[in-house]
Amino acid sequence: MRFLSLLLIPLLAAMPVTAQRADRATPGWVRVRMETADGPIVLALNQRRAPITTANFLRYVDDGRFDGVSFYRTARNRRAPQYGFIQSGIRTDARRFLDMIPHESTKKTGIRHLDMTISMARKGPPGSANGNFFITVGAMPSMDWSPANPGYAAFGRVVAGQATVRRILAEKTGGGMKGTLMLKPVRVDRVIRLDGTPRPTGRPRPWLIERRTEG
Repeated sequence: MRFLSLLLIPLLAAMPVTAQRADRATPGWVRVRMETADGPIVLALNQRRAPITTANFLRYVDDGRFDGVSFYRTARNRRAPQYGFIQSGIRTDARRFLDMIPHESTKKTGIRHLDMTISMARKGPPGSANGNFFITVGAMPSMDWSPANPGYAAFGRVVAGQATVRRILAEKTGGGMKGTLMLKPVRVDRVIRLDGTPRPTGRPRPWLIERRTEG
């Protein structure tokens, strides 16, 4: 069974992750472009199946709360290090924090953790996710809902920049979180939505005030 599982991972990783296009809008989906130091990544967020999680992510995007953060964690599969996940977001920066959101499980949405899936990270129980997220490389069914595991809230796919995701996964790691923290985090310069009209929250953005003061 273990051998079969190892065979299935690369097969699933090679499958097309979504029918959405990176170059045009698709009804029910919102595209977002992330400009990182390792290259661009384009995401398609499933607004129809995961409306709460998608709306939360877009609030951070429209406020510029992801601009200047980093991909700070890369967790590789020990047996197959070309698979795993990369993690980014506001970490514990209270200046960028918005709200915790209800948990949209994979049982509810039907969005499974396949190759190049974006999902919400959290430290606490379901309902504690806010401004941190991860992207899978290869299928990760252990992240899905099961009777014994609430899983994580998947809400979209990478539709362009898969090579960038893999480059980030290959970055050197060490230190905390069982050695998965990047030695040199990959900066996220800017995150913008490509579809629809931005809707900033209007809430304070103290990290920008502090940056102007320091300058």
